[in-house]
Amino acid sequence: MNKPIALIVEDEPLLMLHAVDIVEDAGFEVLEAANADEAVVILEGRDDIRVVITDVQMPGTMDGLKLANAVRDRWPPILIIVVPGHHKLQAGELPDDVRFLTKPYSERQMHEALSQLI
Repeated sequence: MNKPIALIVEDEPLLMLHAVDIVEDAGFEVLEAANADEAVVILEGRDDIRVVITDVQMPGTMDGLKLANAVRDRWPPILIIVVPGHHKLQAGELPDDVRFLTKPYSERQMHEALSQLI
């Protein structure tokens, strides 16, 4: 049986490693992108990604909030989890059906978010 595929977008290498471990432990195959621009290239080349997990603040032409909105507009079936570090989310910044977890999040919190989405 194929594992569902998650794309993790994180510019901090240690946080990426931590996220990959947690998401793989939840039963997903993981793809990695260091910023939103890389993520869009990956998304444009694949049709099997089920969930995008993204940081908010990162280098590149768009942050995680813009990425979440772009994913919702271009790939509506993909589920989205936004993981802000220091950014306080304001009403209307994210599409309605986006989940968010604040850093640092626990393995249990991520597993629960993923299980609610899938």
